[in-house]
Amino acid sequence: MNSTPFSLRIFVADGDPDGLRIVDKSNWIGKALVFPRALLPQVKARPELAQTGVYLLLGPRPDGEGDMLYVGEGDPIRPRLESHYAQKDFWTRAIGFTTTTAGQLNKAHVQFLESRLIALARAAKRLPLDNANQPAEPSLSEADRADMEVFLGHMLGMLPVLGVHAFEQAPKAPAAKAGPVLTCKGKGVQATGYEASQGFVVRAGSQAVVAVTTSFTQMTGASELRADLLKNGVLVDEGAVLRFTQDYVFSAPSAASDIVLGGSTNGRTSWKDAKGRTLKEIQMAEANA
Repeated sequence: MNSTPFSLRIFVADGDPDGLRIVDKSNWIGKALVFPRALLPQVKARPELAQTGVYLLLGPRPDGEGDMLYVGEGDPIRPRLESHYAQKDFWTRAIGFTTTTAGQLNKAHVQFLESRLIALARAAKRLPLDNANQPAEPSLSEADRADMEVFLGHMLGMLPVLGVHAFEQAPKAPAAKAGPVLTCKGKGVQATGYEASQGFVVRAGSQAVVAVTTSFTQMTGASELRADLLKNGVLVDEGAVLRFTQDYVFSAPSAASDIVLGGSTNGRTSWKDAKGRTLKEIQMAEANA
């Protein structure tokens, strides 16, 4: 994704902000339909769902806090959504991507988009996937592949605005839109990270404690996140410490320092710069500048 400015138009089709929303983007042939599961019986009559497209299903994890994700494609979309409405329990909202004019996407196009989205979600490791397998990319001409990469780029740019961050990976290094590199130390471990527009990024190679506090085990969200990070290989056990194998984006500085130190922490004071200033002190100084 690039950082080119863009605008979105969100049309609230039934006047309910929580109902069906149709989203299109300037200078793009695609559009998104965003709606809660409960509205599928009404929404399925929309002409957009009679088109070929790709879709996302999101909803709470059955085994704990947080969301999970399913990525699918349909030619057309409607029968696939009807099947999931009857057979998949977890999802509570859907986002379908089609085009402004029917026929601009074919089966191979959406299979390519589905495959790329699943691969990106698995690489980012921000949400568990309900997809069992990684579908193979279909054979596309060089021109069609280039077109679909552009289409995918528009989708990825829109999704965070729609509240979906499953495909976002950490920026490679602190940039103009990121804060200074900070350090979190304690209990024999050390981690580095920085604030960015996506959240708080802990850098690859950072350490986290093996043993957590009793209070940490009672923090359901943090405990489940730690288990996910270990399961997905973001954290690996090296005996004395855990190590981050990749840059990872946390929702907030405290969420990051909770995992690093294995307890309930205040990230605004746990993360410090090279001069020993806490993140809170840095931000207070910036606010007063």
